Amino acid sequence: MRAAVEQSTPERNGDGDKEKKKKRRSNRRSKHNPSLTTSASYTSVNGILGEASECMENGRIDANLTSPSNYSSLTQQENHSNQQIEHGLTRGDKIGFSSLPPLHINEQAELSASHNLMNQNHHSSDAGGRVTKSCPEQIASGRYSGISLNQHSPPADVTDNNTQRKYFPSHWSVDDVNEGLQKGGIFKALFRVNAHNRLEAYCKIDGLPIDVLINGIASQNRAVEGDIVAIKLDPFTSWTKMKGTSEAHNNMHSMEDANLPAELTEKNDHNCKGKNKVDADVKSDSFRSTSLPDKRCCSEDKVLDGVACDVLLSNYEQCDINELSVVNPSQAHHSSNQDDVSKAIGRICALINLYPAKRPTGRVVTILEKSRLRENVVGHLNVKKFLSFQEFYVKESTKSCLSPSQNCGYVQLMPNDARFPIMMVLAGDLPNCIKKRLDNGDVTVENELVAARIYEWVKESSSPRAHVLHVLGRGNEVESHIDAILFENAIRTCEFSQDSLSCVPQTPWKIPPEELQCRRDIRNLCIFTIDPSSASDLDDALSVQRLANGIFRVGIHIADVSYFVLPDTALDKEAQIRSTSVYLLQRKIPMLPPLLSESIGSLNPGVDRLAFSLFLDINSCGDVKDFWIERTVICCCCKLSYEHAQDIIDGLIDSDSSELFGNNCPQLHGQFTWHDVISSVKLLHEISKTVKEKRFRNGALRLENSKLIYLYDEYGIPYDSMFYEQKDSNFLVEEFMLLANRTVAEVISRTFPDSALLRRHPEPMLRKLREFETFCSKHGFELDTSSSVHFQQSLEQIRIELQDDPLLFDILISYATRPMQLATYFCSGELKDGETRSHYALAVPLYTHFTSPLRRYPDIVVHRTLAAAIEAEKMYLKHKGVIQKVNSNEETRCFTGIYFDKDAADSLEGREALSSAALKHGVPCSKLLLDVALHCNDRKLASKHVADGIEKLYMWALLKKKKILFSDARVLGLGPRFMSVYIQKLAIERRIYYDEVEGLAVEWLETTSTLVLRFFCSRRSHRSRGSVKWKALEDVALVISPCDQNVKERTLGVSSNGGASKGGSAVVEQDSNLKSHVSDTGVDPAIFPLTVRLLSTIPVALHAVGGDDGPIDIGVRLYMSSYLR
Repeated sequence: MRAAVEQSTPERNGDGDKEKKKKRRSNRRSKHNPSLTTSASYTSVNGILGEASECMENGRIDANLTSPSNYSSLTQQENHSNQQIEHGLTRGDKIGFSSLPPLHINEQAELSASHNLMNQNHHSSDAGGRVTKSCPEQIASGRYSGISLNQHSPPADVTDNNTQRKYFPSHWSVDDVNEGLQKGGIFKALFRVNAHNRLEAYCKIDGLPIDVLINGIASQNRAVEGDIVAIKLDPFTSWTKMKGTSEAHNNMHSMEDANLPAELTEKNDHNCKGKNKVDADVKSDSFRSTSLPDKRCCSEDKVLDGVACDVLLSNYEQCDINELSVVNPSQAHHSSNQDDVSKAIGRICALINLYPAKRPTGRVVTILEKSRLRENVVGHLNVKKFLSFQEFYVKESTKSCLSPSQNCGYVQLMPNDARFPIMMVLAGDLPNCIKKRLDNGDVTVENELVAARIYEWVKESSSPRAHVLHVLGRGNEVESHIDAILFENAIRTCEFSQDSLSCVPQTPWKIPPEELQCRRDIRNLCIFTIDPSSASDLDDALSVQRLANGIFRVGIHIADVSYFVLPDTALDKEAQIRSTSVYLLQRKIPMLPPLLSESIGSLNPGVDRLAFSLFLDINSCGDVKDFWIERTVICCCCKLSYEHAQDIIDGLIDSDSSELFGNNCPQLHGQFTWHDVISSVKLLHEISKTVKEKRFRNGALRLENSKLIYLYDEYGIPYDSMFYEQKDSNFLVEEFMLLANRTVAEVISRTFPDSALLRRHPEPMLRKLREFETFCSKHGFELDTSSSVHFQQSLEQIRIELQDDPLLFDILISYATRPMQLATYFCSGELKDGETRSHYALAVPLYTHFTSPLRRYPDIVVHRTLAAAIEAEKMYLKHKGVIQKVNSNEETRCFTGIYFDKDAADSLEGREALSSAALKHGVPCSKLLLDVALHCNDRKLASKHVADGIEKLYMWALLKKKKILFSDARVLGLGPRFMSVYIQKLAIERRIYYDEVEGLAVEWLETTSTLVLRFFCSRRSHRSRGSVKWKALEDVALVISPCDQNVKERTLGVSSNGGASKGGSAVVEQDSNLKSHVSDTGVDPAIFPLTVRLLSTIPVALHAVGGDDGPIDIGVRLYMSSYLR
């Protein structure tokens, strides 16, 4: 069962409430009269099935329910309804997560406008929210919505005259869409859904400072997360208010704000070599539904922010915003269209800057490209009511002397991803193993995780139709959820094909003699790897030499995987499809066959290996005075772990004796001694510190926090966790990898300016950056974000100020990552106008990925480009009569050195050499490289989602094993309904809702932003107020009695009406002494009355939510003590 999650809903005025109550009573009296239900039907369309019918929650069938009026009648009421009716999610929302990311909390509690859906003739299946149960209600005339008695007829809603109802407008035709895109009437955008309120979706338009809100199911028009859609902007007067903004906000805004990037971005992943973490958090901006699609503009006499619409529009040439829709100017076919689009962008940006408290809204007119996520849905089947209806149908068939048909009708699929609507699955198309269990009346089918795909969503259906592909396993098993996470993200888990494996040389393998002759032989250098102790794919190694005049030559050696993975081979195609290795904490799914990634291609010690070697001549100030790149043959002398390197840096190992390493002493190969290795590590450490200090002086950001790691039992189940902080040995490797990536990016971008695969990181989102500035200022911290240099300096100053409160600084760093955008791969020749090539977090003009070719496909592409540059340089110099010695350090370099000879590259001989080398090494053209970049971005993001999902899964498994975990929490947000807390032990943020709780009195002091919670033992005679159910105290707080010294059996988190108990089985504590058990945690309970302010520290109790019957999550409650308990 899912944990109950409350959502804020629109505030009502006193007079408005009275009028609406009259209308609702009138609707109930006339529910059989279609002419009287038209005005109420807007709500049911704009929030179609976002809430459960009360009769369905109680498991009964209301035969008097009818379907809403048809769509055409609703559109006539659009503008009137838009001004009167606003929507939010009900408290019965079945979102799987019991705590949500931070929103703007200081808002008055609001009653949901959708509590009366039952009285407004709603269909029971879900097209928007995560609320309803499996079986739809009965329709008058004996038909069932959602459970069709005809196996071949879809679930459809009917009106009183038995005609099918259309929930959505038709999608535009291809010709109309193309015409609209060319003329600027509509525009193409990526559709993103707010996971915490599915009624909200956002679309990013190039050139606009903020995303466009697509609010309401009707406006979303059957689009789902990840679809590429065509949208049309609403009139300006329909734009909604931004959350957290004031109408009194200064209207004068800089036009530079219009260059803000997208708001709905994902967290950028960071690899084990220490990539800077950049992240953006998706916030819920509004719970108000927009109007239904309508071509009419709102009335001109409506006043917005004190300015009449007719006056406002006259200032912008009397333009309808619908005609100012934005398209990327490069997509326009004619110069006139480009001018029109540019003007449209300017007008909209001007409106946004004049009225920063307003957010543009729009609606979907068609779906241009369907999301991959449609093919990868995971969820639970809701079969209990299906079985009830099946039994009823069999009885009715027996009475009518008809042969009963098993597994007829539709079953609801409840997706784990809250961004997706509830779906309908034809029972007859279920896998045989499920159908057999349904035939036997097995309700435990609900406990199974299933993999499914959406195959259709017609305008006559309120829910999409899905097909179950296979069963993943029981929802309470970790392996089942791992399989589900991999399926959701389309991770390729199959074995490598024989064609792919045939491309890998057989072992034992030796470097061919001809390859030795054409490569630089540097096996005489002391080269070693530094990696995690468990690493098996070693793709980078280091060396260092002390030269004259205070110069140090640092060698960065990267496995030459491109030698084995040749372009257009079966192995290359497989590696490109996978794009990246995927890490699952205890195991990985490799991008390349293990024979290559862990043996032949890996820089294992004691064996000759092929590599790309970058040599950097660095002075004592950290400046690179010269560099050169070659394809080489190397032999590593040893494999060091980060722990080994750290011991050397700390001076714990400073002798030739290998005994100092203890039992885990690495094996040393070749002619080198431990003195050589230890002195090299210490020298590299000193150089890396200088390079790092210079990088931060130049504006690089440091936004990483401690990482949570798990300890596992013999079955692979986590039993404890701890925080791991990166040490100097980690940063040593990181600095040189970053330096190598920067250097190679410079080489390939100037040699092949139109076909270099680079990586960019845009500037932060200005609006969210300002929110972070406000947050810091409110708590007394000065923050300057005018540049990355000042940003980093401000954070360092705050770090010093918070030396005694490191937890608060960790929280601030977490908040600092939220304005950051996603770093992405791009083709240098396909960059759009206005897009920057630079990397904001690293503060470098060019960057790429070069150092991890065994686990990242972009690195292989970069290797091929670099190999072509080296080959072209040799060809050009040979043509010019310059004789090069293979193993000489005095080679002439025109393309791959610190100085680039542009005249040579532009000459006829240079162009011929570059073209020939590019063809030989398979450097793709810009168009193909763009496709590679997009695919790699998608797969990298998917691997990040897998990593996040696996981490959350193991956190859930840890809590499930512990039953309950106590921790201190810091209050980050506070309001009259809920608080947002940062949980120290797990480094996560969650919410605790405390309004409308039995036995809990809430006092909110607005002037001081103080919350007071009081406990009383008397229970209310009714557990609901109207249609709003009160939560049990156990759902919000774990309250123990100080006198309770000997508890034989105590139920933790069990309630009779849902809440925490919906997250799975009841958590039962069997400890004979609860107080002793609690005291071992080091966290003492708080006492009532509880007074809470911002940044207060409070005790909380955490437990596992979900599993068998819903999405998994981490539940959090207050941890309290009271004699009244």
